[in-house]
Amino acid sequence: MGASLSLVPLIDYFARREFLAAGLRPHSVTLPYPDGGSTGTCTVHYWAPAGEPRLPPLLLIHGFGPRATWQWRCQVGPLSRQFHVIVPDLLGFGGSSWDSPSAPPPSEATQAAALAALLDSVEGLKGKRVAVAGTSYGGFVAYWLARAAGPRRVGPVVIASSDLLKTAADDRAFLKRAGEGWSGAHELLLPAEPAAMRRLMEMAVHRPPPAMMTPDFVLRDFIQKLFMDNREQLTHLFKGITVGTDKFQVTPLSQEVLIVWGEHDQLFPVDKAYSIQRSLDGNARVEIIKKTGHAPQLEDPARFNNIMLDFLMAADPAWTNGSSL
Repeated sequence: MGASLSLVPLIDYFARREFLAAGLRPHSVTLPYPDGGSTGTCTVHYWAPAGEPRLPPLLLIHGFGPRATWQWRCQVGPLSRQFHVIVPDLLGFGGSSWDSPSAPPPSEATQAAALAALLDSVEGLKGKRVAVAGTSYGGFVAYWLARAAGPRRVGPVVIASSDLLKTAADDRAFLKRAGEGWSGAHELLLPAEPAAMRRLMEMAVHRPPPAMMTPDFVLRDFIQKLFMDNREQLTHLFKGITVGTDKFQVTPLSQEVLIVWGEHDQLFPVDKAYSIQRSLDGNARVEIIKKTGHAPQLEDPARFNNIMLDFLMAADPAWTNGSSL
């Protein structure tokens, strides 16, 4: 009987219920694929309230791993009281995909371009400034979107648990922290076996659940639903990451920036938050959330939400009033 038990639909149900209770509804739109030439297309699935925004727009960008609804489920309720929240699935995740087999793997720049096109397609958002928050891989995309679109299109920016300065040396240090037996970072970040999934959880969460609560058959189910059903696209996408290469150079942003980090993050150590702050000319605000790991928005959502709300509510009045520069 245990082998047939699946927690994924149950977690999906509760996460979707949080989104629906916050007034968000699922949508999808077909757009030109940014790197697909004249014929390539992509489908972007996203959650947003129906109708034109009556509140300042806020884009929440997820990272690798669990679905967008899982990663932002603790934020959509509190944030939707003050903002018109849009939560997309990045290309290759959830309900978003691309139909351009000859195109290169989607990079952070590709993802950002697809999100910019999405924002232009959403009713009432074309030309409006949008605040952007991204966690982990989503932080790479948020940074790229803010830089490419500029302050006339993107307002305040939140970078959460996202090492914009990641290098090959950081990957080696990550594998050293993970212990022996791993051939590369991809083996943990795209787990195919329960041992890899368990080690990833231990490194991502400050207080991971005890092993007795996560037997192998449960972990295999999570792997199947989250990493295997769409593995070809996820692997393709992983190869397209440009952070740590000469294609991703961090330069200061014109926008106001908040950097949020978990004190005990083992994927991207907390000292990288201050390195990123220095790379942004020291203008970004840094907030470290104690007793959390790589996902502070889930481990201490009350603190995370308060930090985000304080930052966004104090941001440029031109954005909070829905105006353009």
